[in-house]
Amino acid sequence: MVFFPNETEPRNPTVVALHGRGADAHDLVPLVDSLGFADMLVVAPRAPMLCNFGGGYAWYDLSDEGIPHQQSFNESLTLLRRFLVETEEGYPIDPTRLILLGFSQGTVMSYAAGLTEPSRIRAIVALSGYIPYKSGLSLQWDRMKEFRVFISHGEYDELIPVSLGRKSAEMLTQAGAKVTYHEYPMGHEITEETLRDLRVWMVDVLK
Repeated sequence: MVFFPNETEPRNPTVVALHGRGADAHDLVPLVDSLGFADMLVVAPRAPMLCNFGGGYAWYDLSDEGIPHQQSFNESLTLLRRFLVETEEGYPIDPTRLILLGFSQGTVMSYAAGLTEPSRIRAIVALSGYIPYKSGLSLQWDRMKEFRVFISHGEYDELIPVSLGRKSAEMLTQAGAKVTYHEYPMGHEITEETLRDLRVWMVDVLK
């Protein structure tokens, strides 16, 4: 059943939380809740593919470092775009305060959805991921002025090299986006320091 909100009711700031490979829809919900925004809606889709190892789900297969497998990536992006449309139709979301938040593969999907249709969202939170700029997407670089992005990456990330996080920050900055970039002495993870910095950033973005 789809709930269609009453146009007169309050609209809420919303985070669409996209988990990483090997996790599921519940993975990032406690993280967003820990930020302490009482009126925040958290919407967390589950990736469509079973992960080939270790259980959980994945958004796409890998072709090479920094390059998602084209077919599985495109199929998931189509599903994600449809999900975002249906989410806005079905819940009391304030589109001017809609944030895509991803970790790892979820960050890649957040970039793919947000940078191809930047008018649909307010900002992106990119945790330990990268822009899939080699995937043939029509990224809207000319519409990045004042677009907000929070990027965090571990200096010792063993799965996604920190160089890809730095490259993403550089590309966005050159396009005119307002980028907040942090590196931490960590691996492929999210720490309490990351969450403290993220909360400060979100307070500013949502005000």
